[in-house]
Amino acid sequence: MQPTDDDSQMSSFARTKYSIRDDFDLLDASRQADGFTQTDTWRVFRIMSEFVEGFEQLSKIGPAVTIFGSARTKPDDPYYEHARRTARLLAQSNIAVITGGGGGIMEAANRGALEGGGISVGLNIELPHEQNPNPYIEHMIEFHYFFVRKVMFLKYSIGFILFPGGFGTMDEMFESLTLVQTGRSDDFGVVLFGEQYWRGLLGWLDDTMLAHAYISPGDMDIFEVTDDPARAMEFIKCRLHVVAANHAQNDSEQ
Repeated sequence: MQPTDDDSQMSSFARTKYSIRDDFDLLDASRQADGFTQTDTWRVFRIMSEFVEGFEQLSKIGPAVTIFGSARTKPDDPYYEHARRTARLLAQSNIAVITGGGGGIMEAANRGALEGGGISVGLNIELPHEQNPNPYIEHMIEFHYFFVRKVMFLKYSIGFILFPGGFGTMDEMFESLTLVQTGRSDDFGVVLFGEQYWRGLLGWLDDTMLAHAYISPGDMDIFEVTDDPARAMEFIKCRLHVVAANHAQNDSEQ
C-alpha cells in the first residue's frame, strides 16, 4: 500500500505506555485515606491527557467500525476467519477498522483490515496480566482507563460488529444498544455475528426481558444478527449512508 498524505498524518499515532498498579487504588474504596485522596485530583490530568490524545489521533481516521470479540479465539476457529473477512470487506469499502488491540477476534480483524488495504487501529488496554497488542495493528493507542477507551470506541465508530466473546464483549454490546435505545446515539449500526452463539441470549431477551416489558418490542430491532460477512458489511454501510444524510440535513438547517 503506497503512503498517502493521510498516512503521514497517521504517523503521529503514538504507542503510549502508562503505569497501572498505582491507579488500581482509584477504584479501591478501602484505600481512601486522607493522604491518598489528595492524589486523586492529580489523576484527573492523566485522564484528561488520555482523552486529548485519543481525540487528536482518532479524529484522523474517517468512518470506522469497531469489531469486538474474544481474545481467546484461535486462528483455526471459523469465527477468526469470519472476522478477518469482515474486516477485509470493510477496509475495501474505505471504512477503518478499530479493535481492542489484543489477540483472537481482535487480531483477525486488524489482520483483515491490513489485507484489505485499509486503516487498522488498535486501542489497547493495560491489564494486570498484560494484554500484548497483536502484530497487525498499524496505529495503536494504549489506554490506562477502561472508561476513556470505551468513549473512543463509541465516539469514533459508526457501528459495532460483535463476534462471540465474554464479559467485555457483552459490556460493549449492551452499552451500544442502550445508547441507541435511549436516543443518545442513533448513528450505530449494531451487528451480532454468529446466530448460534447469540441465540440463547436473544431468546432470553425475548422470552424474559421483553415478556416482562423491561424493554419495548422495537428494541429487538436495534441490531442485526447474521453469519455472513458481506451482510454485516452491508448493514454497516447502510448506517453510514444514514449518518451522512443526517449530517447533510443538519448542515442545511444551520
